[in-house]
Amino acid sequence: VQLQASGGGLVQAGDSLRLSCVASGSTVSTYHMSWFRQAPGKEREFVGAIRWPGHITNYAESVKGRFLLSRDNAKNTFLQMNSLKPEDMAVYYCAAFRGSYSRPLVPEVDVWGQGTQVTVSS
Repeated sequence: VQLQASGGGLVQAGDSLRLSCVASGSTVSTYHMSWFRQAPGKEREFVGAIRWPGHITNYAESVKGRFLLSRDNAKNTFLQMNSLKPEDMAVYYCAAFRGSYSRPLVPEVDVWGQGTQVTVSS
């Protein structure tokens, strides 16, 4: 499986942004999808995950109520980010995993996509 993330950019605090992750490969449907982010000088952290099939989602407390994950088929996953804050600024990574985790840890991710930069100005 390969993952291609896109949609990052420069926005102002309070704005919205939608990130996309396109998965390719014959075993795409066997993976759950998640998003992580990493700010400069900080560790990579979990943002949200969506299971497949079933669409059950889990979010980090810091984004709950503002971010929304969706997956329209096995290949396309979206992270809708609303009410963005300066502390949301980071490189965002889509990631695929197969375990039964509701909130996978970094070592539990099986496949990483490249990052997409999200910059939020105050």
